[in-house]
Amino acid sequence: MTKSIFTYLVLLCSYASIYAQDIQVDLYASGFNSPVDIQNAGDDRLFIVEQGGIIKILNSDGTTNPTPFLNIDPIVASGGERGLLGLAFHPEYATNGYFYVYYTDNSSDTQISRFSVSTASPDIADPGSELKMLDFEQPFTNHNGGSLQFGPDGMLFIGSGDGGSGGDPGNRAQTLTTYLGKMLRLDVDAAAPYIPADNPWAGDPSGLDEIWAYGIRNPWRFSFDADTGDLWIADVGQGSREEINKSDPTEAGINYGWRCYEGNAPFNTSGCPSSTTMEFPVAEYTHGSGRCSITGGYVYRGSEYPTLDGLYFFADICTGEIGTVDTANNLTWVINTTDSWSTFGEDINKELYVAGLGGQIYRIIDNALSVDDQNFSASLTWFQDESSTDVVIQSSQRLITQIDLFNMSGAKIGEVTSNGNTQITLVTANMPTGLYLARVSSSTGEVETIKIAIR
Repeated sequence: MTKSIFTYLVLLCSYASIYAQDIQVDLYASGFNSPVDIQNAGDDRLFIVEQGGIIKILNSDGTTNPTPFLNIDPIVASGGERGLLGLAFHPEYATNGYFYVYYTDNSSDTQISRFSVSTASPDIADPGSELKMLDFEQPFTNHNGGSLQFGPDGMLFIGSGDGGSGGDPGNRAQTLTTYLGKMLRLDVDAAAPYIPADNPWAGDPSGLDEIWAYGIRNPWRFSFDADTGDLWIADVGQGSREEINKSDPTEAGINYGWRCYEGNAPFNTSGCPSSTTMEFPVAEYTHGSGRCSITGGYVYRGSEYPTLDGLYFFADICTGEIGTVDTANNLTWVINTTDSWSTFGEDINKELYVAGLGGQIYRIIDNALSVDDQNFSASLTWFQDESSTDVVIQSSQRLITQIDLFNMSGAKIGEVTSNGNTQITLVTANMPTGLYLARVSSSTGEVETIKIAIR
């Protein structure tokens, strides 16, 4: 048994310049009409929301059910930024069958409603089960918001736009007596009007009971990190920059700054409070090269592509570029396409999907490092030597010829090669504690990526 020496490589360049991943989009299904949301109901189905007022079921084999899950086209005003815009399933959907939608009604106003699945079939909802829970007027046809998500606390969060036009002429996002330009929060399990007692203005006449946060222009879209619970909001900018906000989901009453600031830059600070009272974005990008409008996504928490773990995905709808923000808030463009990306989604396993307005659904994949390539099967194991803290990787059935080591941002930090041994030791004396990814190659061409911890 030969002990190979692993040399830890010190990184002297930036994350963007050594980006090691090969992130791509892989066509999963097509034939949808202006898809604007992708959700799962706690099983292997995906629910595709079409802007015109229809929700369809996309099965795990890539087929689409011929009968829509829900069709409320007659009560939806669609076009431009209006339509059926958001969907969220109750955390106890498996037992109560409740789901919630965000749509523009035929008066061009916003409606938040609850529907129920049919008792006759899990693949069909009852269109007559609508319970209207919250509605508010839209002064213009743009900036309708549209996202719905249940937070880690079980409350329903709602992202509303500032009401439209340009520059927020009514200063609605900074005004606490309107629903526009806000993150709203409802306790859907309480009695109407569904107000959580810990909402910051609950019972306070200076603000609406439903408001959780304010100072938002047009959140398209927001999500919660499945691991940390962090709230990520992609807020569409006015004319020069797009922003990404991140906050603790328990932090109430945040002012995200619009119309006073567009991203980190002053926009119209007349009558605004001090900037020290505002929350500024963790990442932003400016317009140019065709970029114009952000589409928010999710933090990757799936298991198939471990190097993507912790990366927040977003897109620009105009250029077709997809980008990420890492745990240090570094923004990197990782995919360049010509698609108009309208929404992202997660399946039950937290794998990511992205949809284009043209009707196609794609999976986000990493061709560089995928645990789908587990051809070693159960023969590959690892452990940390208690006497030295070195990591030992071994295979009971294959000869190991190379190990490539990556940090959790996807940057390659070293490698070790061998003529072929069943066991290789990685010397970890100069390595910081934490999680790493090891891509192990065998003498017969098998590759497997495993996650290891240095303690």
